[in-house]
Amino acid sequence: MEPSSFPIKQWAEDDKPREKLMLKGKQALSDAELLAILIGSGSRNESAVDLSKRIIASVANLKALGRLTMQQLMSFKGIGEAKAITILAAMELGRRRGSEEEVELTKITSSKTVFDLMNPIIGDLPHEEFWILYLNNSNKVMYKSQLSKGGITGTVVDIRILFKTAFEQNAISLILCHNHPSGILKPSEADKQITHKIKEAGKALDINILDHLIITSTSYFSFADEGIF
Repeated sequence: MEPSSFPIKQWAEDDKPREKLMLKGKQALSDAELLAILIGSGSRNESAVDLSKRIIASVANLKALGRLTMQQLMSFKGIGEAKAITILAAMELGRRRGSEEEVELTKITSSKTVFDLMNPIIGDLPHEEFWILYLNNSNKVMYKSQLSKGGITGTVVDIRILFKTAFEQNAISLILCHNHPSGILKPSEADKQITHKIKEAGKALDINILDHLIITSTSYFSFADEGIF
């Protein structure tokens, strides 16, 4: 029996937009190829890329595509309700992204800057959490994430996940943060050991560990400020 559509996974290698995106990056794809990824498959006699080319050719530009209604999209053979909704959603996301102002990244200038950033997140928690700030070469925070969540007296830190994320974010340097629900700012021996271990691993990977902060609801302890690094 002849198949009723041509899913992307059945196309020739050179015609697979998803694989092309992974190999060459999103910028390498044409508008039609990007649209083909959204709709996933074409019709019996037309691939998703060819269908997408036909849709793109019918409008003046992507702004005009974004103004099409669901009914107008469904007038193209091969575009049903689900595919039309997917296209509409993607166009709306693009519109909202374009209308948003660029968010200014927080620049770390001191340990106090880190405390002001992280205290609202972990300062009042009844359990320990270990967070990482991932910085670019201007010491601006590109990304921050919770590495682990523990109990009242401790949490487990997986260094492999820490540096995996650092590579994914193209981070130049890191700042470690965790809270002490007890309110005691003095670092434990375990705190000192994990800090040293992460710092040494960072040296081998050419990723600088700038500081490690212990945070409570009202104050903080900085390893760098206290010369423990």
